[in-house]
Amino acid sequence: MGKPARLPAGKPAGRPDKRKAMPYPEVLLGVDIGTTHCKAGVFDLDGSVIALARRQTRLRQASAGYRYYEPQEIYQAAAAAIREVLSQNSAIRIASIGIASMAETGLLIDRLTGDPRTPFIPYFDTVASQPGERLAAADTPARFRRTGIWPTFKVSLAKILWLRDREAHILEGAVWLSASDYVAYRLTGQMGTDYSLACRTYAFRIDEKRWDVGHLADLGLPTDLFPPARPSGVPLGQVTAAAAGETGLTAGIPVAVSGHDHVCGAFAVGAVQPGKALDSMGTAESFLGPAVSPVIGEREHRSGLSYGCHTAHDRLYWMGGFSTSGGSVEWLRSLLADPPLSYSELEALINETGSQPGRILFFPYLAGSGSPHTDPRVRGAFLGLDLSHTRADMVRAVYEGTAYEMEVVRRAAEQANQTVIERFVAAGGGTKHRAWLQIKADVSGCPIEVSAAQEATLLGAALLAGAGCGVYASQDHALQTAVPRAGRVIFPDVDRHRIYQDLFQDYMAYQAPLRQAGEPHPIQ
Repeated sequence: MGKPARLPAGKPAGRPDKRKAMPYPEVLLGVDIGTTHCKAGVFDLDGSVIALARRQTRLRQASAGYRYYEPQEIYQAAAAAIREVLSQNSAIRIASIGIASMAETGLLIDRLTGDPRTPFIPYFDTVASQPGERLAAADTPARFRRTGIWPTFKVSLAKILWLRDREAHILEGAVWLSASDYVAYRLTGQMGTDYSLACRTYAFRIDEKRWDVGHLADLGLPTDLFPPARPSGVPLGQVTAAAAGETGLTAGIPVAVSGHDHVCGAFAVGAVQPGKALDSMGTAESFLGPAVSPVIGEREHRSGLSYGCHTAHDRLYWMGGFSTSGGSVEWLRSLLADPPLSYSELEALINETGSQPGRILFFPYLAGSGSPHTDPRVRGAFLGLDLSHTRADMVRAVYEGTAYEMEVVRRAAEQANQTVIERFVAAGGGTKHRAWLQIKADVSGCPIEVSAAQEATLLGAALLAGAGCGVYASQDHALQTAVPRAGRVIFPDVDRHRIYQDLFQDYMAYQAPLRQAGEPHPIQ
């Protein structure tokens, strides 16, 4: 395939009225390896959706109790999604491919053969709790300023230590790849990652954008355990003939690791300058925005938020959230009915409760809490239940509890960045739940812009690769050309916000006793 045609800087492509009849000279492909699905999307250079497809990512459970993904199944799901989007329009020619994924999920492969040595260990599995605690016990403010994150079972380094504890020689000649890195490797035969994924390992220095080989050596780990890291969207390699046969792609198309799924989504909605934040609502939920300071200092450390390299070059981001936001909704819909309640049934149930705030407090810590109060041992709870409460009340409580948790993040971000977040953009699967969005607006008191982008992570992955591979003149040009305007806006109700402010204080008042239940573990 020839070099992609570069758009003239500052001149957005037009939007034809009849897309299905339009032959596409060159388009962008985004791939997102997610918790529940592998997705693929083809986008016109102006960001318009041409085709979307998804395949389920099957989560398995080992006899030892931990959960995992089979590497071949992940790749096959991605390949099947790619084949489907290509089949929807035979006239398209892919200019570049960008891949995003869940952040800390990864595996070990053999450096020489490329064969997997382990399955994918997902970010949310707590199997690496003990190594995570060892890393946390040795953590210091100085190390936080280098890495930007708090060590828990989630970080890649904890998972690697757990694997070594089980099999002493497993790291010899091995390389750790994230889900994005692995799919990119299968497409190109080249190993690499991007900065936004590297910084979630707890082995990467965000202040110098390099692997912390000194820390790896101190832990007795190989200093070449990780692949080369580069800016988001920079091409890793080209589609091989073998991968072309497996996916329907044309050999020679440039492939890039675009990065951390939530941070790719932030790029897609234009949350790259201070003052604009993204609420990424998926199985896990993250609230993130560009950091004001280019370096991590004491104020950032005190905030409890995590920091990392943005997919927008030469910027850092702040982020807080937790891994069981949409996961709490999924858990409840399965718990309350068999087969699980549909999403329309959930909406109908919450409408039964009326519009006023509920009095049940739900703490959504089904897999511990994330930043700004990182604590892998705390567990979820319902408080305030009595015999009068129904399934509908419990659904409302789950929606409200996740909204309270994101309000904790929003307030911490305001304090850390010394700015006011009065409005933010929401994207992801959770935005389909109108009642959930209204509760979030009422709790925060902020209008919420719902991104008009279908599949913001996919679009961000595609745009970042387009910029890195020369389809656009720069990242700024990609944003000017393709980032869609916001869709609908959800406005808060003043009276409900006042009630929710009081309930939020109750939510915070119960934090200390909840976290002290069982074995005490201090809030960071």
